[in-house]
Amino acid sequence: MTSRDSFIERMGLAAESDGLSRIAGRLFGALLLESEPRSLDDLADQLGVSKASVSTEARRLLDRGVAERVGKPGDRRDYYVLSPDFFAQIVRFRLNRWSTLHQLVRELPASAPDLPRVVRDRFAYIDDVHAFVLSRVESALAEWHEHNALRSTTPVHQQGRPRQKRTPKSGVKRAMSKERID
Repeated sequence: MTSRDSFIERMGLAAESDGLSRIAGRLFGALLLESEPRSLDDLADQLGVSKASVSTEARRLLDRGVAERVGKPGDRRDYYVLSPDFFAQIVRFRLNRWSTLHQLVRELPASAPDLPRVVRDRFAYIDDVHAFVLSRVESALAEWHEHNALRSTTPVHQQGRPRQKRTPKSGVKRAMSKERID
């Protein structure tokens, strides 16, 4: 098994432990390693699963905003790539799951006011942690979105490490470096 295959399989196991199917995780891993769009046929062959399975899991990644479907001129097949902001989409999906859990926790005390104090305290604890963490993660995602928007409008040569100003070499240094080249 190559290191790529091992990585893809481990992504499948990680996804499975997170409530997704192993194929969805393997598909995500395969797309993560690709620089070009891939067709369902290619992905099914690579993963050793049916095209129908890959199609189902590709739709799941599309629904979550993790992957995108693209076309190629003159080719009727659909191709798939990761969304530009795929990791933030994964975080947003997780936040939605947490919010669903939180909503359930908030609804029960309202409909069952006779809950024991210890249970109401647990629910209050969940409410406090949710509010505290969610506000910070949402703030971080908003900040990331602004940062990412700035990066997309900044010329590539200015992204990442700032360019250092070039200082002109003295005549002696220039002559010495010319001699080394000859």
